[in-house]
Amino acid sequence: MKGCILDRESFDRNDINMDPLLNQLEDWSCFPASRHDQANERIAGCNIVITNKVRLDRETIFGSDALQLVLLAATGTDNVDLDACREHGVVVCNARQYSRPAVVQHTFALMLCLATSLVTYRDDVRRGAWSDSEVFCLLDHPIHELEGRTLGIIGLGDLGSRVATIGRAFGMSVIVAARPGSPPDADRLALEDFLVAADVVSLHCPLTSGTRDMLSTEQFRLMKKDAILINTARGGIVDPLALAVALRNGQIGGAGIDVLDPEPPPLDHPLLADNIPNLIVTPHNAWGSQESRQRLVYQIAGNLAAWCEGKPVNRVN
Repeated sequence: MKGCILDRESFDRNDINMDPLLNQLEDWSCFPASRHDQANERIAGCNIVITNKVRLDRETIFGSDALQLVLLAATGTDNVDLDACREHGVVVCNARQYSRPAVVQHTFALMLCLATSLVTYRDDVRRGAWSDSEVFCLLDHPIHELEGRTLGIIGLGDLGSRVATIGRAFGMSVIVAARPGSPPDADRLALEDFLVAADVVSLHCPLTSGTRDMLSTEQFRLMKKDAILINTARGGIVDPLALAVALRNGQIGGAGIDVLDPEPPPLDHPLLADNIPNLIVTPHNAWGSQESRQRLVYQIAGNLAAWCEGKPVNRVN
């Protein structure tokens, strides 16, 4: 059996133990990173392919006669054509729940930074504003408490549920949006009602045809003027131009964004402009703690071992 890792540097920076995975096969081809147009050549003759974000489309899958197993170094499956894999007899397995502590931690890091204007105050201190102050403290930017505010969750899965739990520990009340295409009920609000009520909107849903650009101009108009948007899910869920306009116009209070579309983003991406107020953008690394990445490798190794035994786990197709 021959294996290929298409983008090893996306999860291994020589700071985790790869042996549980690599020791299962004698023949590995490992690439630090790969472009989509390199995938065909690099997986040729390989039975097992590991990818984090390298796209495997129908042409790539059907162009690899030896391919039997795709192991996703991620939970999301939007970069792999699952239908094509099914038709070609290729098993696809993802990784689950490995990054929960890191993503939840990052979600609240963004939330707290925005609620307290922490980054803005840090910049004020660096430029000497505190040293020039006539009083002992600076209070030039809004500082809000999370306690007593309403945390809105879109996507109440593993991550969303944990964020809700931590939110309640901060003294927040929690509301949940109805799933796209599903009617609201006693536990889940229609999106319009949800956006009107939430002080913080945190996204934890997958990117699908039903969630792409789910938050755009009309949705931002519904939100409170001091509302905060947190996106650690997928960039395509939020219309970037609409968000940039909403922040510039003061329609919402701030946004913490860990994901963009595409990734890596071009320098002229709408949300990378340097004149957007109350915006924090981090480079899709909410998940990337050393502990999370080690758990990821252990889980990929377990997925491979289970498949080799004829009992695949975490199968998504």
